[in-house]
Amino acid sequence: MLKWSAIIVVLALIIILGCKGGGTPVIPPDGNSHAAITGPYDDPREVTAQCLECHGDVAADIMQTSHWTWVSGEVTLPGGSAPEPYGKINSINNFCISVPSNWGRCTQCHIGYGWNSPEFDFSDEMNLDCLICHDTTGTYRKAKTTAGLPEESVDLEYVAQNVGTPSRANCGACHFNGGGGNAVKHGDLDQSMVNPSASIDIHMGGADMLCQDCHVTRDHDIGGRLPWLNDYISLDVECTSCHSETPHESARLNWHYLSVSCQTCHIPLYAYEDPTVMHWDWSTAGLPAAPDDREWDQKKGSFVKATDVVPEYFWFNGTMDSYLPGDEMDPAGETDLNYPLGDIDDPGAKIWPFKVHRGYQPYDTSYNIFLIPKLFGPGGFWATFNWDPAFQLGAEDAGIPYSGNYGFADSAMYWPITHMVQSTENALQCGACHTGEDPGLLDWEAMGYEGDPTIFGSRWD
Repeated sequence: MLKWSAIIVVLALIIILGCKGGGTPVIPPDGNSHAAITGPYDDPREVTAQCLECHGDVAADIMQTSHWTWVSGEVTLPGGSAPEPYGKINSINNFCISVPSNWGRCTQCHIGYGWNSPEFDFSDEMNLDCLICHDTTGTYRKAKTTAGLPEESVDLEYVAQNVGTPSRANCGACHFNGGGGNAVKHGDLDQSMVNPSASIDIHMGGADMLCQDCHVTRDHDIGGRLPWLNDYISLDVECTSCHSETPHESARLNWHYLSVSCQTCHIPLYAYEDPTVMHWDWSTAGLPAAPDDREWDQKKGSFVKATDVVPEYFWFNGTMDSYLPGDEMDPAGETDLNYPLGDIDDPGAKIWPFKVHRGYQPYDTSYNIFLIPKLFGPGGFWATFNWDPAFQLGAEDAGIPYSGNYGFADSAMYWPITHMVQSTENALQCGACHTGEDPGLLDWEAMGYEGDPTIFGSRWD
């Protein structure tokens, strides 16, 4: 009887306390109610302070992760004299180009508050944003222009009372919108993955799995990330973490595992519902009107998008090479800003599917290096539509030279396709690749084979 009395008292407290700040709390899926948390809060850092009263040990763990630092490792940049941190924090891409000089807009997806300059204090625990990953109400939003701070309309007390296990929507708030919008960067991560059908993804749709079921998290360090600069990809996220290396009844199919990633057969297409950006042309940004029939935005330029995209296939051993800010490039060709390493003679390499995002982006015509424009904020291109001062400001913040002369050149980025996994029935069949002497999905000679391995033999023969 005492037990039930205690339960009734607790439930009563939850109901009473939950009526403040936005309605009765939603009990998170893990049953962990934080209804006793009280505000009101004038600053989201006040929420962080209250979180750390009970969970203070997690702050030090989070601050060591790449989700917090945006650093993958250290490298000596061109013109530098010593290794320095390198990663998302200062690399160049062919989407929104680079973080330096664009803090505030890029950092709206940082798991912190207030990163609006290079002087951001990464050691201050109060800058942590607990709510972006743990909100269960669906009402928490970061503002686009305030360096990670939430929208003013967010009821912080209500959200804090309803924290719980991260959902696909929590992860997707940033990862589905990488590159500046839904389905821009990744072809296999978009808003359709919040509640996908089994036909979009057999794991998240068919089995209702969460991101962290595969991206296993230890002390807030989330497994799996894109490798940079020969940095080996985190192998704690592999199909074989759950599945056998010989999952098929056919020995011939199991033998393929030695040279072909599971993703190659089980992700025959990507971008099933939401169109993904395949080409971004910055040269048309700032024009008074669209130059042609492509999708166009005055701030960002022209886009080519597609759905039901067939991946491109490359050998991949889990490492990548990367273009470094200040590296010389050849404007006459297509410069790879990252590239999967491995070949037919590399026993650790397998054939993987990739989305290749191609861009036409600014470079310095005197130095032959890619430029980093200041896009956001005072003096930025989006405020003036004037490239020259935007390049000058961006170069100063990024520590690269700028001659005052600029043009646009082709680039490519390679993103491994690992989501939107299909069932056995919808996977590629043998004839998709093995068509005889004529190439099917795979160009065998380009992959280093003499021809179709069913005729000319495998790399192990």
